[in-house]
Amino acid sequence: MAGLFSADAWEKVWTFRGTFFLGVEHTLMTAVFALFISLLLGIAFGLMSTGRNKALRAIARVYVEFIQNTPLLLQICFLYYALAFSGNSIGIIATGIIALGVYHGAYVAEVIRAGIEAIPKGQFEAAESQGFDYFQKMYYIILPQSVKIILPPMVNQVVNLVKNTSCLYIIGGTDLISVTYSFVTGASTGGAYAPAYLLSGLLFFVICFPLSTLASVWENSLKKRDARVTVTEEAAA
Repeated sequence: MAGLFSADAWEKVWTFRGTFFLGVEHTLMTAVFALFISLLLGIAFGLMSTGRNKALRAIARVYVEFIQNTPLLLQICFLYYALAFSGNSIGIIATGIIALGVYHGAYVAEVIRAGIEAIPKGQFEAAESQGFDYFQKMYYIILPQSVKIILPPMVNQVVNLVKNTSCLYIIGGTDLISVTYSFVTGASTGGAYAPAYLLSGLLFFVICFPLSTLASVWENSLKKRDARVTVTEEAAA
């Protein structure tokens, strides 16, 4: 614990604070683009898993089960080295974005599937009775009602995605954990382990805590609103 209270170690961290902020910038950039990919995949496979086409449902199930039941680190390493050895390397950041996007896309797909399946079947039947096709039914009737179910766990997935950018250190990324590791092992900056990793943890906390708090507040707000609606309906009856 001596390093934690070392003035020299903290001075090194302060002197090179720009390194940590650069890591935060790359972490957020990676997270934003990976989130975009995960949303696209999640929506596509979430809709496939709730559709009537058995082949599409099977494809969605295979994707979700395979991705969720293999480690993210393995997926990152496989994608990075498979592309590198094939001569088609796309760079560390791009590899990380794709790997994180594909990984979290499986979880987003499950969130969307659960949200859609939580809607009463009567809503589906009512939409079909009005002559809506599948996409009209989803766009106008089902998805607007499932948003309140989907959003809280979706925010939690965003938090997990931000934290999982730390896995990119395995391929030498430029995310916050990677630059922290480079800092503590550098020739001129090495040795300041405790202050560097403490600062890195605090920066992750500053990013993730507001998001996780938002998810909790959002979920509680929706529960209270539903409770008020139920009370009003019972009173009217």
